Amino acid sequence: MIEIIFASGIAVGTALLFPSLGELINQRAGVTNLGTEGGMLGGALAGVIAGLATGSAWWGLAAGALAGVAVAAIFAWAVVLRGGNQLASGLIVWFLMLGLTSVIGRDYVGQGVTSLSTMPIPVLAEIPFLGRVLFTHDPLVYGGFLAIPLLWWFLTRTRAGLKVRATGERPLVVDAAGHSAVRTQFTALLAGGALTGLGGAYLSVGQVGNWSTDMTNGYGFVAVAVVIFSAWRVGWTAGGAYLFGAMIATASVLQARGFAVNQHLLDALPYLVTLVVLVIISARRVQQPEALSAALSTR
Repeated sequence: MIEIIFASGIAVGTALLFPSLGELINQRAGVTNLGTEGGMLGGALAGVIAGLATGSAWWGLAAGALAGVAVAAIFAWAVVLRGGNQLASGLIVWFLMLGLTSVIGRDYVGQGVTSLSTMPIPVLAEIPFLGRVLFTHDPLVYGGFLAIPLLWWFLTRTRAGLKVRATGERPLVVDAAGHSAVRTQFTALLAGGALTGLGGAYLSVGQVGNWSTDMTNGYGFVAVAVVIFSAWRVGWTAGGAYLFGAMIATASVLQARGFAVNQHLLDALPYLVTLVVLVIISARRVQQPEALSAALSTR
């Protein structure tokens, strides 16, 4: 049972991993995007529509990423270009997408879409326990494994990553150095939106195989919380996403095996355990990006 929980947790956690990494980019650039939930909804619906139209899960994922970029562009316009309040703008984007996807998605509810096929990695998949847990998934799960070190490398070892982090700390200094903090934040939000939309599309196309109204069920808000509690560190952010996936898998396995546990408690278990663990991890005081703190307190 433990092997099933870990393997399922990795797969389920991937749907949260991409939005979490996208939100990490946003916040390292000094912007908190509560519209992440809306971006996931847009990505999930676009993924199903494109998947049904083309018969290809990959086109569905691509459409989901583009939808995430479009939703992020609305938020970026309101916050970065127009100086809107980050939290209020994010919530408005979420409500907007909740309404739009509910209306547009009515005709697609319950329609099955072609999912990604699993691709066990030869030799590695035969390793006891770890092989089943890590190397028997679809290609996007492996893409998530690669995205973690790539994002760490980008943020810590490249000039573009340095500019993102500098914008998140002192945007005026970035402007004084001849760069554009506005352009950097706008670009970071679009990149984060692409990852968010991809996560939403993976949820509908790669995990569930269809669309249902409000199917993200708060995943976008969990992604924002994971980034904050992980103290803006790539590794801990990924760990939080996979932990949340493992808790969802645990609840599903307990339910499937007939354990006498209250259904409402099972539904709350992933959120409760993830919150407790991340609070414990974040007990060590870490300085948040300075521009992020200033934006939330003054705008």
